[in-house]
Amino acid sequence: MRSLLAFVTLSLGLLSLAEPTVSPYSVHEKRSHVPAGWALSRRHESGAVLPLRFALAQRNIDDIGTFLMEVSHPKSTAYGKHWSAGDVLKTFAPSDETIDAVRTWLIESGIDEERISVSSNKGWVEVDATREEAESLLQTEYNVYSHATGKEHVACDSYQLPAHIAPHVDFVTPTVHFDARISRRSTTEPARKIGAPGSSGPKTTGKFDGVIADDLSTCNEYITLDCLRTLYSLGDYAPQAADKNSYGIVEYTPEAYLQTDINMFAMNFSEGLYGVAPYMVSIDGGYAQTEYTGFDYNGESDLDLQYGMGLVTPAQQVTLYQAGDMVEGASFNNFLDALDGSYCTFEGGDDYTQDAEYPDYSPGGYEGPEACGTATPTYVISTSYSYNEADLTPFYTARQCAEYAKLGLMGVTVLYSSGDYGVAGNDALCLNANGTQSTNGIMFNPSFPGTCPYITSVGATMIAPNSTVYEPETACEEVIYSGGGFSNYFAMPDYQKEAVAYYLETYPPDYPADIWNSTGMSRAFPDISANGANYVVAIDGEFELVYGTSCSSPVSGAIFTLINDARLAAGKSTIGFINPTIYSTDFSGLFNDITTGDNPGCGTNGYNATPGWDPVTGLGTPNFAKLVEAWLALD
Repeated sequence: MRSLLAFVTLSLGLLSLAEPTVSPYSVHEKRSHVPAGWALSRRHESGAVLPLRFALAQRNIDDIGTFLMEVSHPKSTAYGKHWSAGDVLKTFAPSDETIDAVRTWLIESGIDEERISVSSNKGWVEVDATREEAESLLQTEYNVYSHATGKEHVACDSYQLPAHIAPHVDFVTPTVHFDARISRRSTTEPARKIGAPGSSGPKTTGKFDGVIADDLSTCNEYITLDCLRTLYSLGDYAPQAADKNSYGIVEYTPEAYLQTDINMFAMNFSEGLYGVAPYMVSIDGGYAQTEYTGFDYNGESDLDLQYGMGLVTPAQQVTLYQAGDMVEGASFNNFLDALDGSYCTFEGGDDYTQDAEYPDYSPGGYEGPEACGTATPTYVISTSYSYNEADLTPFYTARQCAEYAKLGLMGVTVLYSSGDYGVAGNDALCLNANGTQSTNGIMFNPSFPGTCPYITSVGATMIAPNSTVYEPETACEEVIYSGGGFSNYFAMPDYQKEAVAYYLETYPPDYPADIWNSTGMSRAFPDISANGANYVVAIDGEFELVYGTSCSSPVSGAIFTLINDARLAAGKSTIGFINPTIYSTDFSGLFNDITTGDNPGCGTNGYNATPGWDPVTGLGTPNFAKLVEAWLALD
């Protein structure tokens, strides 16, 4: 199959299922196990109709990384010359050759021409096929699986495509994709959190009742805006081009902020923030719900906005992308649909076994149209949620990763928190040899989108006990551990090869090769880090101490927003996709290198923070004064 991105995968042991028909068949996708909670029930009914959807390979998509490097690498003559949305759409639309090949194959296989349709943007070919037709086309068997909740799901273990069709198709649904959304037993329960089965949401040690000194002497115990300004050399920088700049923070219902919490935080730490609300962009019915309150519902959003806004306001407005209604919720793909109308059907469109489907006609659901191209991307976007890479298929992650590359082409910086469980995945889940996840697994479990080569992954640091704000930080080892490691899906991008090779050669991890991706050829993360411990956050009318890479990402986003501000004020472009720049020799030493601490998980101490890049804290924490000077020196 033509790959969207180069994959470094765990051994799959693909087997041929049948003799070739039109041309030699080969396995296109294979599922290694039945997800927890599901059980094989029966063969799918004879004559049952399956809505087959063939996701068409996009023209020029294999070159997307090259295109992105041209506008993102500081040595490129095209640095900063970002594309328009129209340029992106025109470049990656599927070719007529691809559409014709798939249609012709279906017709030659006995499907009447009038039953075949092509989506309006040429993203997919659709045909409603009987079970027998689908099994013949894909050389597979369809079964029905049952869940303890009573939900049923139709899927196959693997499927094949002819050799002459495989290069034109990225994936087919319904097939092996098994991230089936489970309906809640009661419609009064709020939507599931994004990234099920877990998320990298913040953690708390409870109510804060300490005393914060005016001289920064308590920053090792309690982080405030002033601590961060000192740690990262922000000084008294004030936005100069706020009318040209933009910063966006993404939240997923039922997570929501309370304005009273922002005001409470402002009265204590940022007078200019009092009464200031983010500019809300509602996506698929998203709103600042107040039906459910407390840390589980307000902790993430209150944290993100109080610190993200606190570092850039009142001059710079912050956009809040609030995604999903209270019933169905939302996924990263639903958010991306809103930013890019072409993504709604790009490579076959969303996978509704994983992504929310709108309109939602459930009681209390959002009955409006699906958000497609309804929101404008801000120049920096921070998200403090994540999946485990293993939660999703390689094709699902690759499709989404390509969209982050498209945003980078348009000059957008995309940040994601790296996770809070060290080398383990969300909820401390580790991988087993058969591909399943469990708390007693021993294989390291990387996060997504942290492993996508086209986003910037942010880990967590902390001020060491009994240290001051003026001393080097250490990797976060209180309450949470900075997520980091090596992808099992994505190949290592060129921009980080030198830095990661130095780490692997100089500080090789002393672990068996079968518990982590030791090939030296896979995407490594995080890219950078920022403080993620002891944040004082106003939540539901009380101050709490909060921990997590959920802290690190919005703070980093605010810093890069201020760097954009300086460049825009100087008549220059936004910094866009920053990874090729920050890994370049021109930026060597401009981050505060973190050399102590580790990120335990999966029964190990994880990796170690070392001089230079490491899979705990990346290149280190931002030094605004040095970074803004270096970025201003670029065209």
